[in-house]
This record gives sequence, C-alpha cells and structure tokens, in this order.
Amino acid sequence: MAQLPYSKDFPVSWDELHRNSRALSWRLLELGPWKGIIAITRGGLVPAAILARELDIRLIDTICVTSYGTADNQGEAMQQGELNVLKSVEGDGEGYLLVDDLVDTGKTAKFVREMLPKAHFVTLYAKPAGRPLVDTYVMEVSQDTWIRFPWDMEYTFSTPLADRHSG
Repeated sequence: MAQLPYSKDFPVSWDELHRNSRALSWRLLELGPWKGIIAITRGGLVPAAILARELDIRLIDTICVTSYGTADNQGEAMQQGELNVLKSVEGDGEGYLLVDDLVDTGKTAKFVREMLPKAHFVTLYAKPAGRPLVDTYVMEVSQDTWIRFPWDMEYTFSTPLADRHSG
C-alpha cells in the first residue's frame, strides 16, 4: 500500500489566519514602503486583503496560476500537475509583495519567483521543501502536514486521534 504524502492534519481557523496575517504585517511594516501587492490566486487572496489593510496598500493585483492535479474525495493526496498561467503581471516585481497562503513543494513558488524575481515573496506557512524560495513567512510546518484553510472546510464530526490510529 502506498503511503500518502500527508500524515498530519493542521486545520487553520479564520481567527488564526487573521492573527497570522497580522503577524506577517508587523514583519513587513519595517521593510517597506511597498508599491503594492501581487496575490497568487486563489490562496493568496485572503492574506493579501489583510496585508493591504494593515500596511495601508491600495494597489493590489493578481497572478493567476493553476496546476491541473488529482485528489481523492477528501482532498488528501493532491498531486500537482503542469502549471499554467491564466493571468500574469507586468514587470519584475520590484517594490511589490508577492503573497500566497503557503509554500509546499516549491513548484509554484519557483515558477512565480522566476516571473517576478525582485518581488518580496511572503507566505503565512512554509514547508521545508519550499521555504528557501520565500523571503518572509510566519510559521513553518513539516512537509507531511496537510494545511486545511478555513475556506476549504465545513464543520463536521471529527474522529478522536486515538481512534484513527487503532487497528
């Protein structure tokens, strides 16, 4: 039986996401001023909105990248496919914050970083494989952790951890 790449589950609430975005803002405040924000869609949209408010940035753009992947019915074993740019931005990113929710394997980060080499790349969460590609982040999580963002969740019953590992 093949082992899934994610053995740990890390749910993030709206409160935690907001708190971590504000913590990121504190770190970025002293590094500015910034010309604007470029959010990597879709994960970077919510953190970018919070950063824009906290740093008083009015110029916000998006870079829209998709990867065609497959997942099981729980979204657990997401396999990233080929990257495709739906919408790009002009320039090299100088003076801009490039924002995403997390950096995982670094595949998307490397791709976007090559497009905007002078942007200051920030994420809320960083995994070891992608961490070297990010300039500033709030929290590091292990590579085998699946981060569940609040926009991907709904409230349901949770099986106790002890019951998940028995048998």
